[in-house]
Amino acid sequence: MNPDEIAGYRTVVLEGCDGVGKSTLGERLSTHNGFTMVHSPRTPDHLDLASRYRTILAGDGKILFDRCFISELVYGPVHRGRSRINWSQAIDLAESVIKRSGVLVHLTAPPAVIHQRLLSRDGEAIGLEEITELVTGYDRVFSTLADYTRVLTLDTSLLDLPSTG
Repeated sequence: MNPDEIAGYRTVVLEGCDGVGKSTLGERLSTHNGFTMVHSPRTPDHLDLASRYRTILAGDGKILFDRCFISELVYGPVHRGRSRINWSQAIDLAESVIKRSGVLVHLTAPPAVIHQRLLSRDGEAIGLEEITELVTGYDRVFSTLADYTRVLTLDTSLLDLPSTG
């Protein structure tokens, strides 16, 4: 799949672990295709995560998410031992993306490539073991979501994406 094919959608969710190329691809798509990019930082524990995304998805225009609710299903268990979003909410939000003429895009790369990107970008990186755990977590989550909606998978190690990080 050519990344520019994603531009035909009204809503795009770019997801994958840190260093996989979400921000780089997101900036490229938003600059050339009129998307409003929503970078989703960590939502404080006292806020309702699912409601936050439902509100954004109810908006108008072309929206591109640089990380969103899907990351909570991966990073939550790894970093806090639990996710603050359940599978019912995740499936509901994924279906809302699709109803909005959208697509879920699973960005991936080999853990060693991600590790090197993080080192180049930040001067430091989490260990390969944790990166592998995160890549495996995203594979599992997207495999489950693919039972309910279309998921496009893109190996960013095969693309020429200069880091915007």
